Amino acid sequence: MTDKLPVMRIGVVGFGHLGKYLVERLQREGAQVGLTLVFVWNRNTDKLRESVAEELILHNLPDFTDRGADVIVEVCHPKIVKDFGVQFLSKAHFLVGSPSALSDPQLNQELRQATEHHGRTLYVPSGALWGGQDILRLNDSGSLKALFIRMSKHPSCFRLTGDVLSDWTEDEGRRVLFSGSVAELCPVAPNNVNTMAAAAIAAGTLGFAGVQGEIVSDTALSDYHVVEVEVTGANGFTVHTVRRNPAKLGAVTGSATYNSFWSSLLVCKGHGGRVYLC
Repeated sequence: MTDKLPVMRIGVVGFGHLGKYLVERLQREGAQVGLTLVFVWNRNTDKLRESVAEELILHNLPDFTDRGADVIVEVCHPKIVKDFGVQFLSKAHFLVGSPSALSDPQLNQELRQATEHHGRTLYVPSGALWGGQDILRLNDSGSLKALFIRMSKHPSCFRLTGDVLSDWTEDEGRRVLFSGSVAELCPVAPNNVNTMAAAAIAAGTLGFAGVQGEIVSDTALSDYHVVEVEVTGANGFTVHTVRRNPAKLGAVTGSATYNSFWSSLLVCKGHGGRVYLC
């Protein structure tokens, strides 16, 4: 007799490219890995009609409590994390696809307090961050001294607040859009710097204010995004990684990040009342 996997009930909040990918994969493969889809919410429910059964569509997000999800996955916008994150954690583990929201110190504290109070886990996916667990171990050992991350993309792939990139042209080449702390950067590019936010959470002793980030627009990058990570430890220890993530023009998320996010979801089985990088 074969033991059955314990089933985790999953709710998905957001149905953009990543949300659609997760929903379709849950419907196709969920039963094989012990996951079942219990609801999908999107601001525009019309987008869901062709892909999601009517009984799985959640029309009003506050009604998520009626669906009994074990894990709620946010893949839409930091505002959802701000408005509903604490409520989600009161009922379920929470996989936050917009960790840039945690650059707000007050929200960060409220979410951490909610994890401890309710015994739920706030999961932060590694996404396009290469070496996140290594950064975490270095941080926990007290040896992490500095962390810098540069993300370079075609200008069509950025979603920035304000009009920083409104004047780009195809022949302009490389332009540094912002360089400074990740705390300052997250509000400028909330949908583009989740990799940096994950790094800032891994590097807890430095935090969002201490981790440095840079975003670069480069018209030569028509086929992929580039993520560079520079880690500085004690006694001259350094690591420099460069990741090229295939991506189409206009894509906020590189293609390899989709599989990475799915792998993160598979980890979400409950790790107690804490923040957990996965």
